[in-house]
Amino acid sequence: MDRAQKEKVVEELGQIFESSGVVVVAHYQGLTVANMQDLRGRVRDAGGAVRVAKNKLAKIALEGTDVAGISDLMTGMTVLAYSEDPVAAAKAADEFAKENDNYVILGGAMGENILDADGVKAVAKMPSREELIASIVGCIGAPASNIAGAIGAPASNIASILSTIEEKAA
Repeated sequence: MDRAQKEKVVEELGQIFESSGVVVVAHYQGLTVANMQDLRGRVRDAGGAVRVAKNKLAKIALEGTDVAGISDLMTGMTVLAYSEDPVAAAKAADEFAKENDNYVILGGAMGENILDADGVKAVAKMPSREELIASIVGCIGAPASNIAGAIGAPASNIASILSTIEEKAA
């Protein structure tokens, strides 16, 4: 890899560290190509991406960023899983780690916060952005349906009383 390619990789990694909601750093030694493709597919389905980069270049890209503390995790064979959604990549990486012993989560970063392995697992347990939006919409919609039911209830009660009176009269 020549100098221009290295500079391009450093720039791309810098963009990843700056714009991602979460970055998960893990060791992947011993994973097969099929395992890596499975990991990439899971993270992609969650809305993120996976990147393998030289640790030295990743450390250069981390210099001066808010998450420079994760440069200590860049030792050995490391892989980055990242996403704009602050939970998606962590959730996909954690699920993959439960099924593959050779994929070991070292830590990561969420926004400006540096996470250890337990922190990444805690983030993975949080609801995703879509789940939060769905629960908020459900909370907003519930009172509206209750109001509609309360407004319609008196008319329903009057109709049943009238039908009961009609049956008695017949």
